[in-house]
Amino acid sequence: MLEIVFILPFLTGIAAFFLPRTIGRALLVLTGGAHLILSIMVWIQRPASMLPEYFAVTPEGLLSLLVISLLFFLIAIYTIAYLDASTVHRENVFTGSMLLFLSTMTMVTLSDHIMVMWIAIEATTLASAPLIYTHRSALSLEATWKYVLICSVGIAMALLGSVLVTVAMDAGKVDAPLSFSALTGVAWQMNPTWLKAAFVFILVGYGTKMGLAPMHTWLPDAHSEAPSPASALLSGVLLNCAYLGIFKTNKIMHAAGLDGFSSPILIVFGLLSIMAAATFILKQTEYKRMLAYSSIENMGIIAVGTGIGGLGAYGALICLIHHSLIKSSLFLTSGNILLGFGSRLINDTGGLVARMPKTFVAFLSGFAGIAGFPPFGIFIGEILIIIAAFQGGHYIAVGLFILSLCVILAGLSNNILKIAFGQPQTAGQVEEHVSMVLPQYVLLMTSLVLCFWMPDTLYQTLVHAVKGIGGGF
Repeated sequence: MLEIVFILPFLTGIAAFFLPRTIGRALLVLTGGAHLILSIMVWIQRPASMLPEYFAVTPEGLLSLLVISLLFFLIAIYTIAYLDASTVHRENVFTGSMLLFLSTMTMVTLSDHIMVMWIAIEATTLASAPLIYTHRSALSLEATWKYVLICSVGIAMALLGSVLVTVAMDAGKVDAPLSFSALTGVAWQMNPTWLKAAFVFILVGYGTKMGLAPMHTWLPDAHSEAPSPASALLSGVLLNCAYLGIFKTNKIMHAAGLDGFSSPILIVFGLLSIMAAATFILKQTEYKRMLAYSSIENMGIIAVGTGIGGLGAYGALICLIHHSLIKSSLFLTSGNILLGFGSRLINDTGGLVARMPKTFVAFLSGFAGIAGFPPFGIFIGEILIIIAAFQGGHYIAVGLFILSLCVILAGLSNNILKIAFGQPQTAGQVEEHVSMVLPQYVLLMTSLVLCFWMPDTLYQTLVHAVKGIGGGF
């Protein structure tokens, strides 16, 4: 049955809270491996759900599920070595929360009912909050409360938007299930005024969790204070879950013929996010916060592509996949840098090429990928979005888009080069265990391979996912 994919990590997550840390660590990796196998089986077999009115296999959900599963398994492998090398309070709480986080994120990808989707996204907040507070410092407590409060306000607005969808159905005298699949089929009958209001609330609500500006203020603190494995999950996976809620709602807007309303709003929020990231990256002093602002930038890129539609939406999903792979690699690599230098400040690092050569290769490759250098996938996604923007006549938007990307590239380059080739602030070598660098290499190689060879089943899934947004290619 389909539901076993999120039930398994939920059960093992509960068990991990009460097990010794050695068993909890083993459970983390074993559950990650089992989840990856189950996700591949879902991809191949497309099993039916026991509760088809609530859960279903959708193209966009499948993409996110496979990315989540692969990332979690590799992050779990890294986490074992990370826990040995660092101090983590209440390790059983950390491993248990990681597994519950996996369960809730998986539930998001398989949710087809609009209210179940809301419940699952809210559950990701509750499951991930203890991960941010792992180090039990004053700053981590502040970051946790900011994360919970801001995202809870956002999720409340998304709830209101979901309720307004039902109001739009009643006003249009529509009788259909509250699943995204059914709503897309009857969207043209729904009341357009209420549907527009619903979209705005859902965009602002889930956009808060996705990290779109100006609702992004929780994200830099949370990513900076959380342990690196948790930061990799927050940036590489959690943001995608919130995007799914916006993506599926935008499909309803297109089916209702209201894309002329939803598309400009998505483009504006996307550009605001990219420009906000450009502003803060230039003067950033911490490398984990720098990576967090890079995530805000990439969520903005994805929002712009989704708003443009067609080829732009395809480019947005390409960016979504590759951002998850590359940014997770970078956050894991930042964990090695933190262990090696003992500081999150860029000025306290330097000489990474000599001090930690294996980490250096992963770090510089990740920078090339996330900055949009060819041949990495983000470059391909951005080019597709730019082409679609010109085709759609969005000349001012694409001008701001390109200019902001150039500013971000300059800021990232300046900081990355300091860390990689600057004067080392401390002496000595750091032992780089295989499990602390191998996951990053696998993530980067996966991203690179997908640029040159994409399985036909993956390509078809991408095409089906964007078919309802802008009419395809």
